[in-house]
Amino acid sequence: MINLFTQISKYLNIVFIAFYTYYAFRVFSLADRDKKDRIYRKMKHIIYLFHFVSYLVLFLNTGSFKVAGLYIAQVVAMLVIFSIYPWVYSNISKFLLNHMMLLLTIGYIMLTRLHFDKAMKQFAIATLSVVFCIVIPIIIEKLKKLQDFGWVFGGLGIVVLLSVLFFGVSNYGATNWISIKGFTFQPSEFVKIIFVFSIASLLSKRRDFKYVAVVTVLAAAHVLILVLEKDLGGALIFFITYLIMLYIATSQPLYFFAGLGAGSVASYLAYHMFNHVRVRVMAWKDPWKLIDNEGYQVSQSLFAIGTGGWFGMGLYQGLPTSIPVVDSDFIFSAISEEMGGFFAILLILICISCFLMFVTIAMKIQELFYKLLALGLSALYLFQVFLAIGGVTKFIPSTGVTLPLVSYGGTSILSSVIMFSIIQGLFIMNQDRNEKIEKKRRKTKKTKKS
Repeated sequence: MINLFTQISKYLNIVFIAFYTYYAFRVFSLADRDKKDRIYRKMKHIIYLFHFVSYLVLFLNTGSFKVAGLYIAQVVAMLVIFSIYPWVYSNISKFLLNHMMLLLTIGYIMLTRLHFDKAMKQFAIATLSVVFCIVIPIIIEKLKKLQDFGWVFGGLGIVVLLSVLFFGVSNYGATNWISIKGFTFQPSEFVKIIFVFSIASLLSKRRDFKYVAVVTVLAAAHVLILVLEKDLGGALIFFITYLIMLYIATSQPLYFFAGLGAGSVASYLAYHMFNHVRVRVMAWKDPWKLIDNEGYQVSQSLFAIGTGGWFGMGLYQGLPTSIPVVDSDFIFSAISEEMGGFFAILLILICISCFLMFVTIAMKIQELFYKLLALGLSALYLFQVFLAIGGVTKFIPSTGVTLPLVSYGGTSILSSVIMFSIIQGLFIMNQDRNEKIEKKRRKTKKTKKS
C-alpha cells in the first residue's frame, strides 16, 4: 500500500509543479492586478499540496514522528511567512515570495529524504534567514546613499576574500571556508552580493575608458583571489557577472568580448596550474574511464538521472545517497532520480521564470544604480543555476556550485534569501514610487478640472 501511494505521489507532484510552472509564466502576460492575485493564490495552494503529499510519503516510508513534526513546523513557518510579508509590505511581489518558498520546500523534501538532521538544520537556518531578511526591502528603500559606497564595498569584499585565503580551511580542493569553533561558513557567498553592489555603484557614476579600466582591476582582484583559493566556480560567477554588468552599463561589445577572451586565456592557465581542475575536466570528458576514482561522482550522478527516467523512482525508491556530496552540489541528481526528469525540467523552468521576473523588475527601474544592481543579481542567480545543473548533468565540468535555495548549506541559503530580498526591495520601491506618481498625476488632473 505504501509503495502504491509512493508511485501515485510522484505523478501527483509532477502535475502540481506543472500547473505551478504554467502559472509562473502565465502571469507575465497579465496586466490586471486582480487576475494576477488569483493566480498567486493558486500557486500558494499548490505549494501546500505538493508539500503535504511529499511529506506524507516521507512519513509513510519512515514511520518517524520526527518527520511529521518537521512537516508541521514547516507548515506553521510557511503560514507565518505568507502572512507577515504582505502585511509589512502592501506592494510585495507575491511571485518572488511564492518562488522562494517553493524552492525552499523542494530542498526541505529532498534533504529530509537524504539526511533528516541536515533537513532540520536547513529548515532552521532558512526560516531565520527569511525572518531576518524582512528588513532588507526597508533598507533598500531608505538607505539611498548605498550607491555612494562603491569603493568601500569593493575594498570590503577584497579584505574578506583575503582573510579566507590566509585563514580559511580546505574543502574539496578549494580553500574557501572559514571555521570558527566548529561553525563553518563560506564568505564568498556574501561577498558576491557585496561585489554586485560595488560594481553597480561604480558603473552608475562614470563609464569612460580610464575609469572602467580601474573598476576592472578591482573586479579582477576579486576573481584572482578566488582563483588562488582554488574556488574556480566562485571566480567564474564573479567574472561573468562583472562582464554582463559592464556591457549593460557601457553598451560596448568590445569590453564584453575582450573579457571573454581574457577569461578563456585564464581558464587555459588554470587548467595547467591546478591539479583538481585537470581532474574535473578529465572526469567531464570521460567519467566512465575514471569511474573508480576521479569520475565516480559524475558517473553516479548520470546513473541517478538515467535511472529516474521521465517520471522518477519515487521518494525512497532510488539510491541517491550513493552520489558523493548529494545534499549540496549534486542535489539536482537526487531530484531527477526520485522525482523524475519531467519534474527536473519543470524545476529548471521555474528558475528561469524567476530570472525573467528579476529582469522584468530591473527594466522598470529608472535609476541606473538600482537597475544595474537588479541586473547584476539576475545574472549572478542565473549563472549559478547554470553551473549547478550543468555540472551534475555533464554539460560542463563540475564546479562545486550549489543550486540556490534548494541545496544544503547555511551560507548558501542565507545569501540566496538576501538576494531575493534585495530584488523584492527594488520591486517594492518601484511600486511605491509609481503609486506616488500616479496619485500626484490624479491630483493635478483633478485640480485642473476644478
